[in-house]
Amino acid sequence: MSTKRKHGFSINWPRVILLIIIFCTLCLGIVKTTTYLKETVVTSDNINVRTGPSTSNKVLDTLKKGERITIIREKNNWSYVSLPNTKKGWVANWILSKKNAKVTKLSEATIVLDPGHGGNDSGALSIKDKQEKIYTLQIVKKVAYLLKKRGANVILTRDSDSYVDLAPRAKLAESNNADAFISFHFDSSPNDDEATGLTSYYYNKTADLALANSINAELNDTGLDNRGTEFGDFLVLRDNTQPSVLLELGYINTKYDFKLIQSSSFQEKTAKSVVEGLTNYIQNK
Repeated sequence: MSTKRKHGFSINWPRVILLIIIFCTLCLGIVKTTTYLKETVVTSDNINVRTGPSTSNKVLDTLKKGERITIIREKNNWSYVSLPNTKKGWVANWILSKKNAKVTKLSEATIVLDPGHGGNDSGALSIKDKQEKIYTLQIVKKVAYLLKKRGANVILTRDSDSYVDLAPRAKLAESNNADAFISFHFDSSPNDDEATGLTSYYYNKTADLALANSINAELNDTGLDNRGTEFGDFLVLRDNTQPSVLLELGYINTKYDFKLIQSSSFQEKTAKSVVEGLTNYIQNK
């Protein structure tokens, strides 16, 4: 079928329609091929997907290790992605490809915070039988709040009064390719009121010492004596593949130390000091 037009020209509509179909098919094929080439597999757990290309935007969803996503476009070192559940959102490129990237800012980092003890594991006791597990969680929540304000990806080994075995705590840092793992504790001496001060422990001199020194250097103005940095053979450090430190932030069975430990001002000051030390470590490593 053809349609005659002025000056003797005619349009062969079947042929035109066929060409349009062929063109559209080719375009669709190109789009599908391009999209496939931009598919990627998530290499870490708990990667935040946000509503916009900034850490100030709300978290829309989280990605798990092994999930496949499609990168639609990129903007300012962020990727707009399609998730397995058909949702779409923004992921920071430095986190998405973290295994190949050098993190130089706290906002690019993944930090695992470990409130010692929990659940049926009370930890050490104060002179009046106050449990260590209560105060480790309190201070960790303050540290987490400050880190999140600075854009860091923060993961807690526990966020309530629940029991978590030691091995999974260290494993959580590895599975998330964490830039730092910090375990929070309060010390105890054999006899009441015979020791005071705080200590920062490391296990692996090559991997952990710089982190321990950096945090410890900021803990001089908490009101407690700084006993420095020491080697510590703790499982959460020994079995940890990521840079890790264990902080003993005062003696819970010493009256002077415990008065500080349970105060909000001490917890807030100590939390700020930990974040500053962590910031310096990330920037200088």
